[in-house]
Amino acid sequence: MKNVKNLITIDPEILDGQPVFKGTRVPIVTLFDHLEEGVPLSEFLEDFDTVTKDQAIAVMEIASKLLSSKKINELYDSVA
Repeated sequence: MKNVKNLITIDPEILDGQPVFKGTRVPIVTLFDHLEEGVPLSEFLEDFDTVTKDQAIAVMEIASKLLSSKKINELYDSVA
């Protein structure tokens, strides 16, 4: 798994600390909102050209690993 700190920035000075793709002002949630709405990844990348395909794929891979982990309940409990 790629290092999350190389992919995501959380800075109170950028969008009030909302997690964004590193080196951009694009919130991570925007990727998932677009995918949920059926927007293809290629279109998301066109709309947000500061995000690279590698960044988007790596973030999706991390989300997949987190959500499919056998320890998902522990993760959920830690943020609930």
